[in-house]
Amino acid sequence: MTHPLPSPDRPLKIGTRGSPLALWQAHETRRCLMAALDLPEGAFEIVIIKVTGDQILDKPLKEIGGKGLFTREIEEALLAGAIDIAVHSMKDMPTLQPEGLVLDCYLPREDVRDGFVSPHHGGLDDLPQGAVVGSSSLRRRAQLGLRRPDLKLVEFRGNVQTRMRKLDEGVAVATFLAMAGLNRLGMAHVARTAISPDEMLPAVAQGAIGIERRLADARVAAMLDRIHDHATGLRLAAERTFLLTLDGSCETPIAGLAVLEGESLWLRGEILRPDGTQSISGERRGLARDGAALGRDLAQELLSRAPKDFFGWH
Repeated sequence: MTHPLPSPDRPLKIGTRGSPLALWQAHETRRCLMAALDLPEGAFEIVIIKVTGDQILDKPLKEIGGKGLFTREIEEALLAGAIDIAVHSMKDMPTLQPEGLVLDCYLPREDVRDGFVSPHHGGLDDLPQGAVVGSSSLRRRAQLGLRRPDLKLVEFRGNVQTRMRKLDEGVAVATFLAMAGLNRLGMAHVARTAISPDEMLPAVAQGAIGIERRLADARVAAMLDRIHDHATGLRLAAERTFLLTLDGSCETPIAGLAVLEGESLWLRGEILRPDGTQSISGERRGLARDGAALGRDLAQELLSRAPKDFFGWH
């Protein structure tokens, strides 16, 4: 590598949110870079940045600005040079980055499934009629409405620890958390069961960690290239192009999952009415290198099948 490497005197600054899961992801990114570049821990500095999405917990995301609430302040710090890279949960990321930033490095993807979490019930089918379920995810709420229209759904925002406390307080009898986050926090036992994608297709990019950088920063680009997971990149190219073509946001219930099968890729996608009264789904198979085209094509098909009033933005 021709560019100077980070050192304890001039550490690489890693920007992150301050939740336990976000900090785990930042530490994992540091661990991967330490191993790939043979550098000590002191060559990297983790910088916690407060984001709006973590501070306003009593309102749905769609009411306060959507996905960008988890990234805006971090991206502003990246553009200003206060940090060198930003570590994100990819399912929180808008499909387009601000001018001057790029997302082209992913760590190996974790479990993509949703976990069913409840103190007293073993699974979704075990919930009694009219049970109260907490979720802040429009996708999960719509999928639950489709499968169990009898359930009462309540807003349930906050990190893993906050949501577990709300269950203990009886705000709801069950919720759903990404298995990836539970696994990373050593809390897989919290989930009563992991739900197959055949039952609940996950959020686009669920389980993936992305590392954002300045587009013109060739030094950082060379370092991140050493830890990029190519397989995850192929899968996310299909899923995020699918989401982009649908104009996906926090106001739109969208699910999507790409699976690699050798040199081929299998992409499934689903769009839902926010109230869970209708779902439109489809799939594509093709070469993994054509993932973006597969995602675009599948999105266009689902849009062509959706009534004009299907989404609020139609």
